[in-house]
Amino acid sequence: MGAVRRTWPATFALSALVLVLVALSVPIGILARKPVDPLALLGVLVAALGLLIARRQPGNRIGLLLTGFGALLVFYEDAARYSVADYSVHHGTLPLGFPAVLIASELWSGLFLLPPLIILLFPDGTLPPRWRTVAQAYLALCSLIIAILLGSGAWQIQGTRIAVQSNGQLVNNSGPPGALGFVLLTAFLAVPVFWGSFVTRQILSWRRATGERRAQLKWLLAGSVATVIGLAGTFLLQSFTGLLGALDNAMLGLGVFSLPVCITFAISKYHLYDIDRIVSRTLAYAIVTGVLVRLYAALVLLATRLLLFQTPVAVAASTLVAAALFNPLRHRVQLRVDRRFNRTRYDADQLVAAFAARLKDTVTWIRSAMTWPSPCIRP
Repeated sequence: MGAVRRTWPATFALSALVLVLVALSVPIGILARKPVDPLALLGVLVAALGLLIARRQPGNRIGLLLTGFGALLVFYEDAARYSVADYSVHHGTLPLGFPAVLIASELWSGLFLLPPLIILLFPDGTLPPRWRTVAQAYLALCSLIIAILLGSGAWQIQGTRIAVQSNGQLVNNSGPPGALGFVLLTAFLAVPVFWGSFVTRQILSWRRATGERRAQLKWLLAGSVATVIGLAGTFLLQSFTGLLGALDNAMLGLGVFSLPVCITFAISKYHLYDIDRIVSRTLAYAIVTGVLVRLYAALVLLATRLLLFQTPVAVAASTLVAAALFNPLRHRVQLRVDRRFNRTRYDADQLVAAFAARLKDTVTWIRSAMTWPSPCIRP
């Protein structure tokens, strides 16, 4: 229960933060004269996936990590576009431009460092004792990298004229100087070692697993390998332009998109966390609500404009009609949605219905057989 209390409130708070950041992205986009970046939209989808997992299994840290990763994506994109709005469009006159450009220039490392933890903890969010030590060492290394980047970035920006690129990052970002730069380079070289160990752990788990768990891990490993390759390629190609620069963007898309997509496929295809049931019910109620709202508005309009009923009478009658149609409409919509998104339940319902029909036919035949006239036996 302690893990549940720690994980679910944090996941819910991060989800609320994502909504706030998405709301802020609209005025920021207007200020920056740039549309919403696809990376921010991906962040919303990843955060929604994490919230669903946390709602189904409140103590599972996978939901918290996915929601945190989605919040980080949206937060980074908001900061990057605000940096462009301040220093490229409004010439440094907006408030909070300094922290925005600092985040846009230095917090990119968080986009690389968080997904491997999702790989390590998948699917139940727990670790044996020895792997907990490895995860703690990785978190300490990540904290060191982020602290060095933010500290050196703040020192470099302070007291200088700020010029940013189209992505919100500094034009001339030389990185930390001297011994601090050597420490940062050593830390970055240690990061791929952890990534490889995380993937190795899942490979060993896949070799020992059977059945549905093996299928789930197969898709996770595909997404994990693609993520590691994409993030490593982005790190190596980030300073290039031209064809290699375009390849850098492609590698970034591969690294960010592959893991959430593979996790989503494992959830929908192999019923991991049973989220397909939640999704099917959510879709069904959303469709029913939309249909009833439109029907209610049409009935009110029909009764008041064409049939010339008084407004209270029209509203009451329309409400009764909508309430009467709710259950039949929900049943039909749920059946169609289950056929598409929750096939297990649909097949089970069909099997039960077929069995009930056969049982009814059998009972009817037995009753009819019992009412047949018995043959007359003569001596």
